Amino acid sequence: MRMWFRRPTHWERLLTGLLVLTLVFAGAATRAAAGEPTDQVRSSVDQVLQVLRDPALKAPGRTTERRARIRQVVQARFDFGEMARRSLATHWAGRSPQEQKDFTTLFSDLLERSYIDKIEAYTDQKIAYAGERVDGDQAEVTTKVEGQKNLDVPITYRLLQRDGKWWVYDVVIEGVSLIANYRTQFNKIIQSSSYAELVKRMQTKREGEAAGDLGAPVSRPQ
Repeated sequence: MRMWFRRPTHWERLLTGLLVLTLVFAGAATRAAAGEPTDQVRSSVDQVLQVLRDPALKAPGRTTERRARIRQVVQARFDFGEMARRSLATHWAGRSPQEQKDFTTLFSDLLERSYIDKIEAYTDQKIAYAGERVDGDQAEVTTKVEGQKNLDVPITYRLLQRDGKWWVYDVVIEGVSLIANYRTQFNKIIQSSSYAELVKRMQTKREGEAAGDLGAPVSRPQ
């Protein structure tokens, strides 16, 4: 299984649209009693929807500004540093502070570039905030995206509390964890090759995404 380039399975297609999937599915969200973690997730949802629905930002030539505003909301809710650390798992401790910083930047940039277009693509589905579980400084916010033909998709946000704010560090779609998925892929590449090879592949992917943003054709290695 090669990272980035193989054909995704059904759940992976859902997962790759997942980083901020719920942020675009709240047009007719079911209101339910909830605590602080759910309220903070919902607040981010509302901010993204405000950007998506702004007529001025839909105008030609405003795409860069619109995406920058969405990215700002995402960065204020998702802890990319924690996500990067958990994705590397045992390989994180062996990296220097500078390598950790560089990896976090690369990891977060890739996620944002890869999924920002998917955020803009989904606006009509309904979502139910199905529950919340808090255990000290950790929490889970469970949601359910109401699909066609009663094919609902469960999405759970895992959060950590820091400085009075709840930060998303993982998203679980249909029982599959985003972080666990990346951890498996990253570990396989490092074990079979090296950490340097992992970074090289990620940089190649980022360059391809950047070219795609500019409308240029992107050549994918086989």
